[in-house]
Amino acid sequence: MSKDLRFMPLAARLRPHTLAEYFGQEAILGHDKPLYKAITQGQLHSMILWGPPGTGKTTLAKLIANYAKARMETLSAVLAGVKEIRAAVERAQAARDSNQQATILFIDEIHRFNKAQQDAFLPHVEEGTLTLIGATTENPSFALNNALLSRARVYVLKRLQPKDILKIIEHAMTNSERGIGQYHVEFSLELQQQLALAADGDARQALNLLELAVELAQTEESKVVISADILKEVLQDGVRRFDKGGDLFHEQISALHKAVRGSAPDAALYWLARMLDGGCDPLYIARRVVRMASEDIGNADPRALQIALNAWETQERLGSPEGELAIAQAVVD
Repeated sequence: MSKDLRFMPLAARLRPHTLAEYFGQEAILGHDKPLYKAITQGQLHSMILWGPPGTGKTTLAKLIANYAKARMETLSAVLAGVKEIRAAVERAQAARDSNQQATILFIDEIHRFNKAQQDAFLPHVEEGTLTLIGATTENPSFALNNALLSRARVYVLKRLQPKDILKIIEHAMTNSERGIGQYHVEFSLELQQQLALAADGDARQALNLLELAVELAQTEESKVVISADILKEVLQDGVRRFDKGGDLFHEQISALHKAVRGSAPDAALYWLARMLDGGCDPLYIARRVVRMASEDIGNADPRALQIALNAWETQERLGSPEGELAIAQAVVD
């Protein structure tokens, strides 16, 4: 491994160089899908990549640029403004005029751009000066203006499944050039599955946890053994994916509603724990439980409303963790 690579995080070192190394997202990257064919044929079109963190949005943009042999200009909507956009456009025009080379303008967190900033590059997209690829964790229909959406196709990237995370872990463990193959890591399949679940669909998180586990397991010997105790230490502070007010927030509260309505106590407790673990205000959940009691249960069990109100009052009076136990009792009652 080169000196430069040694000091890069594992997730950065192992970023896929080809589509064969890109795991997951079969819904848009299956061999029979239009996007896969466009990438492999080097055909460019503007697009918005929408999905949770760690699902491969930046990596996919870089792969598209590599296959199309295009220049890639990268801007972060958190740091860049109209000035930076115009400078990137000027460089794209120079590359097109002097080398006949296409330019991809990749904008991370594009939902943070205001309308004026989004409008700044629209004419250049229309003229073909550059191809726009935006990455966002927010619903593009709400975060981006209609003029931009009409010129770009939206691709939805889902959080990775545990089987995809397991492939990424295996790839990291067998790759000696960019991964951790040189350490001859012993890591049982059962423990790998635990790590894959803890990563919560985030490839970057999985590799970060794996790298930390390897560092803790390293000894003077040639082999590195990741034991259950080491993995437990690595995972003890793990935080589940949650976004206050975002799409995932609404998906999780909806899942809790459906679990209560469907009389599925285990599922109800799971989604309640996910939201609390992610930092959701217990009082908000308590209010929603009151709504569930009235809207989803109603006269089928008149006691439900009183139980929900009692849980809400307990949370207000006692706080955590006693209040959370009362809410948990309410959702399974």
